[in-house]
Amino acid sequence: MLQEEARRCGPAHLFPLGRWRLHTLRPLGNVLHSSIEVLSVRLPGRESRSREPFHQSLQQVVDEVVAALVPLLKEKPFALFGHSFGAFTSFAVAEALKRVHNLEPVHIFLSGASAPYSETRIKAPKRSDLSDEDFLQWMISIGGTPPELLANPEVLKLFLPALKADLHVVENYRCNKPEHPFLSCPLTCFDGKDDIPHDLQAWKSITSGDFTIRMLDGSHFYLKDSGNEKIILDYVTKQVETSEMDYL
Repeated sequence: MLQEEARRCGPAHLFPLGRWRLHTLRPLGNVLHSSIEVLSVRLPGRESRSREPFHQSLQQVVDEVVAALVPLLKEKPFALFGHSFGAFTSFAVAEALKRVHNLEPVHIFLSGASAPYSETRIKAPKRSDLSDEDFLQWMISIGGTPPELLANPEVLKLFLPALKADLHVVENYRCNKPEHPFLSCPLTCFDGKDDIPHDLQAWKSITSGDFTIRMLDGSHFYLKDSGNEKIILDYVTKQVETSEMDYL
């Protein structure tokens, strides 16, 4: 289901995809330039859809997201932003939009994840089947748990099903490295300097456009730092507006 977080009259859409709760995404619509309209997608098992079962495969996620987005993409340029689970989703959504509808973002921003076909990703051990206790310990060890959740273990337990469901989808997603780039738009990869190593360079295979890597201070949740947030928002705004002018 598409959840519109900031209805503006601007000519460009930005779609943040991932497991961030909507209150985390909400500030984007308040601080990005008025030429950018921020829309997010609420997936099953979260917030108002908490009673719906989680998707079991990335294809299910892609089918729902594409069905929600296509009607909005006929007349306006758009960009995709995905962090962690959202990076995989953005990649797969972009591929489906191009292959099925011949639609392409003006820019794609991927964060905190290796390309799904990279050796780093393929060889990564599976964690989604761990016990809740072991899963939490692993999340803590990689800095993959927001501090506000660590301060409240009982609340954290409520998030575990969604976290493990997302990881299950990612761990069981397989795709081949593209023989040829299927996109021509610019691609920017973000990552935290203290996060576990990700093969960001492998993402270059999906586009013939400009490719940039930006490393920022912090671990997996580096985006929640106010300084990093400003850097990212300023960068995204500049890149989307520049791409929008090229689009027009």
